[in-house]
Amino acid sequence: MLTRKQLELLDFIQKRMAQDGVPPSFDEMKDALDLRSKSGIHRLITALEERGFIRRLAHRARAIEIVKLPEAMEKAQPKAGFSPRVIEGDRTDPPRNAIPVEAVHALELPVMGRIAAGVPIEAISEISHHVAVPGSMLSGRGQHYALEVRGDSMIEAGINDGDVVVIREQGTADNGDIVVALVEGQEATLKRYYRRNGMIALEAANPAYETRMLREEQVKVQGRLVGLIRTY
Repeated sequence: MLTRKQLELLDFIQKRMAQDGVPPSFDEMKDALDLRSKSGIHRLITALEERGFIRRLAHRARAIEIVKLPEAMEKAQPKAGFSPRVIEGDRTDPPRNAIPVEAVHALELPVMGRIAAGVPIEAISEISHHVAVPGSMLSGRGQHYALEVRGDSMIEAGINDGDVVVIREQGTADNGDIVVALVEGQEATLKRYYRRNGMIALEAANPAYETRMLREEQVKVQGRLVGLIRTY
């Protein structure tokens, strides 16, 4: 059983990761729980790790992975089709805590232009450049590629404007998957995919955008989201 403070911290970490795709800093945790020092946060983090609720990843700053949630919190969580695995980086100099590319068995993927997380844009299929990603990010067998996100329609899924998403090529999807969808052979968009009453629903993760309902023949799934790269 967790203490009240342990539950508060776990809930705060989970919500921030769902919102931003990355864990909060220790200073942010301290302020959120109204503690006087970061030593109290360290003790709470250690307790959560010892009880199997979180996992700290070695040699990385702000690297916390939620392993499980208490039953009461699990029931309260909305169903999500994707929890981003994020690589944080810098546009110029690598951060001090960055893992060398060689240490994580990096693979180069083609960046196939931009994908709309907002109003769909014209489909792009030309390689603009390549990006290195850890092999552990690639989900299963098959071909993978990357796309640069434009727009904010998936922000509540932790996908921001300017992120690079890693996509596994596939032509099918399950309800709740975040997919690259080609609409009427012309527009490419990144949305959650659902089948509803014989129609395909492309749902944003931002209440400012309406769900698009389309006939099955109007939508072609081109891949499923498996990872995300963010630079600052």
